Amino acid sequence: MNELKSWEDVVKILMDQTEAWATSAIRIFPNLIIALLVLLFFIFISGFIRHLAKRILDRFSENDSINSIVATSINVAFISVGVFAALSVLNLDKTVTSLLAGAGVIGIALGFAFQEIASNFLAGIFIAFMKPYRVGDVVEVEGGELGVIYRIDIRTTSLMTFDQLEVLIPNKDMFTKSVKNYTTTPKRRLEVRCGVSYGENLKSVRELVLKTLEKVPFRTEDEVEVYFEKFGDSSIDFVAFIWIEYPGDGNYFKAQNEAILLIKEAFDNAGIVIPFPIRTLDFGIKGGTRLHEELSHHPLS
Repeated sequence: MNELKSWEDVVKILMDQTEAWATSAIRIFPNLIIALLVLLFFIFISGFIRHLAKRILDRFSENDSINSIVATSINVAFISVGVFAALSVLNLDKTVTSLLAGAGVIGIALGFAFQEIASNFLAGIFIAFMKPYRVGDVVEVEGGELGVIYRIDIRTTSLMTFDQLEVLIPNKDMFTKSVKNYTTTPKRRLEVRCGVSYGENLKSVRELVLKTLEKVPFRTEDEVEVYFEKFGDSSIDFVAFIWIEYPGDGNYFKAQNEAILLIKEAFDNAGIVIPFPIRTLDFGIKGGTRLHEELSHHPLS
């Protein structure tokens, strides 16, 4: 008898609980439908926003990878807003608060764990939109890396050196450190240094160098400049400035090579001496003693 009564109690509890669940389900059913419609609306809108954002981003950035990631992030953000809105309709405010708090904690933890990756990613986005350099530009990065921009990815920029070595540089360094872009400027100044003997007529030397360097290839309309710098140990040194068109390092090295050849040929034809380094050897305690005088007093045995 007691067993039968206990079974009846169990069945009664189950029936009461089922009835309570059914009543709750009926009571929240309209809110559930509204929440589902809200979520579907945000999913639909997010897809449209993602497509629109992708089209706008493609106008300002040539990096398709970054454009897709940014557009997808906007899509996920809209869907997240829809989820939170649907939970609010279901009167699950505490759940929403807990989710937001949890997301904040996870975001802070991930921020510390992936700080470098996040920095490079954000720098890649800024580079994609600000375009301080493009693929094909000749750049020199702080630290000495010189080459052609080969590829711009989300995290790194690929630089192809003139030795045909690929160097991967973090986007954070490319964005925060100084970068010389030789391609964005249409011309570059070529400097050629040389020296002449102390016995030469400096005015004649200067006029000859000015006339000679006008033949340098890739030279712009700017005038050639020649300035004497200093009295060197063996020569009077000068520097010549030549402005050349600069689409790349190929022109620079060719122009430099041709300038040196032209100066040497012109000096040879004019009989102008480019002196070798000269050293005066002093064999006396007081100085000024000639080598043959010193040998006459101290003959070699």
